[in-house]
Amino acid sequence: MRVAMRTPTVGKLGEEIERVFDRFFVPGILPEPWLPEYPFEPTGAEWIPMLDLVENATEFVVRLEVPGIHKENLDIQLTGLMLTITGKREFAAEVPGETFLMKERLYGKFARKIRLPAPVTESKVVANYEDGVLLVHLPKAVPAPANKILIK
Repeated sequence: MRVAMRTPTVGKLGEEIERVFDRFFVPGILPEPWLPEYPFEPTGAEWIPMLDLVENATEFVVRLEVPGIHKENLDIQLTGLMLTITGKREFAAEVPGETFLMKERLYGKFARKIRLPAPVTESKVVANYEDGVLLVHLPKAVPAPANKILIK
């Protein structure tokens, strides 16, 4: 009589699922982290504005659509490769005698975190706000020349 070891189906299925998730969630495939870094901090974000991240030979450019927000209500922070843009759209006061029939505009706080694909020169970052679009220019960091080390 021959003795055969049985492999549990659940174990193999679990390994296959792990492999699928590992392939899908490769670092760099998602522009933003799905979860904030631990410890979790509530951002209080109530809506998410649309953005574009483009790259050219010398810089990365972020275009964030934030119409109706005063530039004083926007905040940009760069920590390493993580660019964080937060802001707040003020709620429009109701006019006496008017009743909303439709209300589609979003109000309140927002937060966007973008992981940049390469280091940037923090001192040369420039932001402009015009016609409801926030443009953030992030010049790429120039890699330091390699130092040749002499072997004795």
